[in-house]
Amino acid sequence: MFKVTPNPPDTDSETLNETADPALAFPSTADIKATPRTPGSLFTVDPKVDTETLMVYLVETLASVDVMVHQLVDHLDGGSRNALLGISNSVMLAQITANRVLDQIDPPE
Repeated sequence: MFKVTPNPPDTDSETLNETADPALAFPSTADIKATPRTPGSLFTVDPKVDTETLMVYLVETLASVDVMVHQLVDHLDGGSRNALLGISNSVMLAQITANRVLDQIDPPE
């Protein structure tokens, strides 16, 4: 079946460019990096807390995340399961690293 298609309206390329240029003006990486970072104060860590306490908190948090991931992975199949197991592996590597830092702070006897 033949379908009649109307000709598109004539467009002025200059007007098209004027419209498109602002839409395509993405900030460059240099602009983003030059923007000063202002940390938020909603969730702050007390600067007086010692390194060992922070590391212990980090290890416990990573252990909690690992438990949650393993409980969730039992309910998934396929690619989602594999992705979650990859996250679990990353958490485990972070735990190992954090435990190594704790060992350097207070070596086991």
